Amino acid sequence: MTTRDFSLRYAGDRTGFLLIHGLGGTPTEMRLVARALHRGGHTVHCPQLAGHCAGEAELLATGWRDWTQSVVDELEHMRGICDTVIVGGLSMGAVLAMHVAAVRPDAVDGLALYAPTLWYDGWSIPRYAFLLKWLINTPAGRRYSFVEREPYGVKDLRTRSLITAAITRGDSAEAGLLGTPSGALKQMWELIGQTRREMPTIKCPALLVHAREDDVASLSNAFYIQRRLGGLVDAVILDDSYHLVTIDQQREIVVERSLALAARLAKPHLHEVASGLHIVAAE
Repeated sequence: MTTRDFSLRYAGDRTGFLLIHGLGGTPTEMRLVARALHRGGHTVHCPQLAGHCAGEAELLATGWRDWTQSVVDELEHMRGICDTVIVGGLSMGAVLAMHVAAVRPDAVDGLALYAPTLWYDGWSIPRYAFLLKWLINTPAGRRYSFVEREPYGVKDLRTRSLITAAITRGDSAEAGLLGTPSGALKQMWELIGQTRREMPTIKCPALLVHAREDDVASLSNAFYIQRRLGGLVDAVILDDSYHLVTIDQQREIVVERSLALAARLAKPHLHEVASGLHIVAAE
């Protein structure tokens, strides 16, 4: 069965954002931020990761290397149309962004990390969840599925009601999978382990946005990443959002700081262009 492609692509200037959705999620998670960045003049691509936007079986047929390849393929395409590319993502998508920056430092000019998730340790996560890593290879562990629960990562009540309705309809292309199977979680943990080792080698500037009240991944995730990355980290702590910062009620701050990162990264290129024009004029 061929999975429909729900990727989002908006053509703009030669500064591009490559934004990656979370595990079991969809490009829809990035749509509001993507459109706002596009209104700011930029090219924005939100690819659908391999195995996503379908069912559990399709997700389990892929692994973290397949998800990485989805991002690298999109990155190669964007390098052909953009002078500057910022790779960003939400939750596990932010981890993928860091991994791609580590393996393709020549192609990634900056990072936009939205609620990066190394551990499920937010206030809505059951306290026994940490046991899964020890049980995942048992028969019960292999059958386990991590099921999203209220508030579904969203503090804004209206947005939460829309997500609940999509989940109730079973619309995985709009709301993602309600439950993430343990096999996919195992793949995510492998990606996280690899990326944690790579973090000190990542030198490009990074924007890191995390909610103080994140219900899925506590602020310890952000603090760890801030300490470990090898380059400049601009950390923004939101005071009125939960985990899905790209659709929650402070998303305008996410957009504002992302645009500021793009403006900073574009300046060296504009300076090079200006220098080139000056040389031509002098000749």
